[in-house]
Amino acid sequence: MPDMKQSALKDDLKASLQDAASVFTAAGDADFLRHLDKAAEDLVRFRPRIEKDSITLVADQADYAAPAALIRIRKILWGRDEQHTRMPWESNYPAIPEVSIYRDDTGKQLRLTPAPTAAQITDLGGTFAFLCNKLHVISEDAAGQAGATTVAEDDRGLLLLRAQAEAMKEMAARNIVKPVALRDNIGGVTKNGVPAALYAQLLDDFERLGRQ
Repeated sequence: MPDMKQSALKDDLKASLQDAASVFTAAGDADFLRHLDKAAEDLVRFRPRIEKDSITLVADQADYAAPAALIRIRKILWGRDEQHTRMPWESNYPAIPEVSIYRDDTGKQLRLTPAPTAAQITDLGGTFAFLCNKLHVISEDAAGQAGATTVAEDDRGLLLLRAQAEAMKEMAARNIVKPVALRDNIGGVTKNGVPAALYAQLLDDFERLGRQ
């Protein structure tokens, strides 16, 4: 079974970069962890993370802290069952608030418009559930734990390929022109070339494989 822990992914990324890995010297291998995080962020374009989540409602309160890693709300689930069993002309037909996402100095927030009332919470429940898109997480927690890496095992190679591309992008930005060698065990990419060219090719391969 592929190891999806952060440390294992980091070690494989370093090994795949071979001599080029020596360029990245940040303490605690922070450079490689950053490459993995950037790769996970971009991976959602082709391998979206869709989850059910919720917030706990307070009567007449419109603003709530957004769940961790939230990108966007896909579908509101709160009140939907009642909408299916009641008629729109009935007085107790539920009005579902619109949800918008914004940022303030404490982080990402959700705003419900209009704010649910005490009567609505009594009728429909205090757990405002929804389906949402989230960013992928790269974690050291073991598979099956709540905070474990969210990238599927089948997408391990795709994640590492995108992380390789990110490493080449940073090398190109640092104006390094010495050719580097990459193993071809991820994606079957060309082995030699300057960082900018390798970045372009690796990114093209990532997008081609991501669409498959």
